[in-house]
Amino acid sequence: MAKTAKRSISGRVRGERLETRVTADQKRLIEHAAALQGRTVTDFVLTSVQDAARRAIEEHQNLELSVRDGQAFVQALVEPQPVNERLQDTVRRYRERTGV
Repeated sequence: MAKTAKRSISGRVRGERLETRVTADQKRLIEHAAALQGRTVTDFVLTSVQDAARRAIEEHQNLELSVRDGQAFVQALVEPQPVNERLQDTVRRYRERTGV
């Protein structure tokens, strides 16, 4: 039997399913929060999870340095250290293995 995608009220097609188990207290809390915002539990949960996922990805992609670390980074860019034999050997092996 073919699986058909469902269309939400907003018109978005939803073909995947995500399930989780929650405690009774967690469910009441989520239902209360959704009701306060005038949203369905599904809409509230989906929006909340998407927001959390975006934040997690942004945090992972952004690098924050202390002033000291930032200065060390800039110094390394401005005055790079000479490449030693060990690093040259590592680059050579990497290129051999990857064909780059």
